[in-house]
Amino acid sequence: MATTYRPPRLLIIPGLHDSGPAHWQSWLQSQFRDARRVQQRDFSQTELQRWADRIASTVDHAGPGEWLAVAHSFGTLALARYLDEHADTPIRQALLVAPAEPDKFGLAELLPQQRLRIPCTLIASQNDPWMTPHSAQRWARRWGASYSNLGRVGHINSESGFGPFPLAKRWVEVALARAAREQRPLHASFQEWSFAI
Repeated sequence: MATTYRPPRLLIIPGLHDSGPAHWQSWLQSQFRDARRVQQRDFSQTELQRWADRIASTVDHAGPGEWLAVAHSFGTLALARYLDEHADTPIRQALLVAPAEPDKFGLAELLPQQRLRIPCTLIASQNDPWMTPHSAQRWARRWGASYSNLGRVGHINSESGFGPFPLAKRWVEVALARAAREQRPLHASFQEWSFAI
């Protein structure tokens, strides 16, 4: 008997001080019914391991199934740390938006220095106060992530005018479509298979 296909869920990973109601991450979360947000016990404390552990516990407590992760700022560092520690992660793809500079927190040595376990896209800005474009490109190359620079748009948050962020929604939609295509042979009906023979 064929199993019912369940598409990946959206995992929102905010940065320091969380992402408020006007932030594009909150807007993106509202676009997908089964999206889940990683809630830190204290969004003001830059304890990388604790943040990474919260990603793990959020995913574990949500039950089986795959995820698409969308992380912002310090949340991107927590996600990189989590991915480095979890070879069996159910996260299949990640969008890393406006990473925070690890050296600002003395955390560079705690982050993976090689390609991450899953396909990633890193989106940066030309004038982000939290990370230079040169550093963003260097981390993208190190992590094997595709890289995109949006120009002079600040930290890509609500303060720099990012409420709705259609580019992030489009990334999720493309990732969902890819996941569905890859799963199709697993849940194709007998009629579909007989047609293909």
